[in-house]
Amino acid sequence: MGPRLLLVPLGCLALLLPPPGAAEFSPSLDSDFTFTLPAGRKECFYQPMRKEASLELEYQVLDGAGLDVDFHLLSPKGETLVFDERKSDGVHTVETEDGDYMFCFDNTFSTISEKVIFFELILDNMGEDGQDEEDWKKYVTGTDLLDMKLEDILESINSVKARLSKSVQIQTLLRAFEARDRNIQESNFDRVNFWSMVNLGVMVVVSAVQVYMLKSLFEDKRKSRT
Repeated sequence: MGPRLLLVPLGCLALLLPPPGAAEFSPSLDSDFTFTLPAGRKECFYQPMRKEASLELEYQVLDGAGLDVDFHLLSPKGETLVFDERKSDGVHTVETEDGDYMFCFDNTFSTISEKVIFFELILDNMGEDGQDEEDWKKYVTGTDLLDMKLEDILESINSVKARLSKSVQIQTLLRAFEARDRNIQESNFDRVNFWSMVNLGVMVVVSAVQVYMLKSLFEDKRKSRT
């Protein structure tokens, strides 16, 4: 079950955890989001975290002039943990404590160009492993003669789920890279077409001027007398 996204007034967003007691095999959660950041604006997001958990955040600027943005990551105490200035992408991992972590994307340095930004959150150790283990222990009795115990089955399922989640994360990042490369190619294509038309126009004008000048050289400007 992935995190839910909740809009908050004043242009801020909050990423919330699933409700307590939600069924899950692994205490790892991930979520990704793509949004447009207007010129001269700053958008902030909040992520509630637990103690001794891990927060990994990766972001990319997919479109916009310069492909850059300022990034801030603040602790629940308001301390600046990460500050990236005019970066196109970044990956950061922090060990967390109880409280709401805030991360912001700042485009106030740009007065014209808006930015399309993609980011992904990966939350580790967010579940209650102890309770899950206690729930499974009562089913383990009498399985000593089996080649594979229920703990082994659970471990295998968690391993498969973790690898599938990693595959999904990699595919998501590849799609983000593809989107950014496509935007760059389209921008270059438009730029090449524009300057090609400019060069064509200059060539036509130069050709017309040359024809006119050559024609004027062979004209007899002397007035004929009768």
